[in-house]
Amino acid sequence: MTTTPRTVLVTGGAGYIGSHVVVDLIASGHVPVVIDDFSNSDPSVFDRIRELADADVEWVRGDITDAAALNDVFESHDIDAVLHFAGRKAVGESCEKPELYFDVNVGGTAALLAAMNDHGVHEMIFSSSCSVYGEAGGGPLTEESPTGPTNPYAWSKLTCESMLEQVAQRRERFGAVSLRYFNPIGAHPSALLGEDGRENSPNIMPRLLEVASGDRDHLTVLGDDYPTRDGSCVRDYLHVIDVARAHVQALDLVSEPGHRVINLGTGVGTTVFELARATSEASGNEVATVVGDRRPGDVSELVADPSLARRVLGWAAEYDVADMCADAWRHHLARARRS
Repeated sequence: MTTTPRTVLVTGGAGYIGSHVVVDLIASGHVPVVIDDFSNSDPSVFDRIRELADADVEWVRGDITDAAALNDVFESHDIDAVLHFAGRKAVGESCEKPELYFDVNVGGTAALLAAMNDHGVHEMIFSSSCSVYGEAGGGPLTEESPTGPTNPYAWSKLTCESMLEQVAQRRERFGAVSLRYFNPIGAHPSALLGEDGRENSPNIMPRLLEVASGDRDHLTVLGDDYPTRDGSCVRDYLHVIDVARAHVQALDLVSEPGHRVINLGTGVGTTVFELARATSEASGNEVATVVGDRRPGDVSELVADPSLARRVLGWAAEYDVADMCADAWRHHLARARRS
């Protein structure tokens, strides 16, 4: 883990993954500065971060597609590195509004790279996604596995990776790491941070928790005719705490010029039906499921080979699906008490 304290700009730092990373940055001696438009988060998260980290976080309300807002942040802070989480992330929405995803995800990343260049900042860790692999085939996927995005969200992530590769080839001091994480779930063990977001989240874990707590009748499983062991999609779920830790560890690597792609996953696949059962066990309540139609853009199986992360980051996932569901359930209950 890096020993040199840095001032780190965290785009989307009020969001689900970003907020956990902010806590880890503070614990590691770094100074986070957050820019977020709060389209899928709320500034109240910083009160809970203060409770966890015993530190105030400087934050700015701003949009990463707004060049003037980015310039103001870089002008007023001596930024050493950027952790880039901000962007749109719903597969279904991306199929309905592809232009939005290229505007925000790709255009926002381009604006951020331009601002970094203007202010002499040469280090970025990018929040990428396993979705870039598409239907790459069963079995664990390495960083060398073929990419084949099946939806605009995934294409936007792969396009951003390509931008980072091109910039790294043309700026000799520029270092970037694209972390392709598989499916983050779970919550901080304190129950102070977790997947808050807005109502009607497209993500599976909030919906499972709503069923477990009686706020939703059932989980609609989007297809049971995939070529998997029970017909539902297989995903490599990993704890958000493990994801956050990887970003802090990657700050060592990003100081080296060039662009690197690294998978973050456990190497273990879980079906939708299995995740529903794990949520039921964690909550002690029945989680009913009803089979619906496939969702456009979904692929049957995505499981990581995380060996490169072990070699170059010294990182490995420490939590299993049971831990993830237990922490997510505790956060769900705590959030209900706070509201």
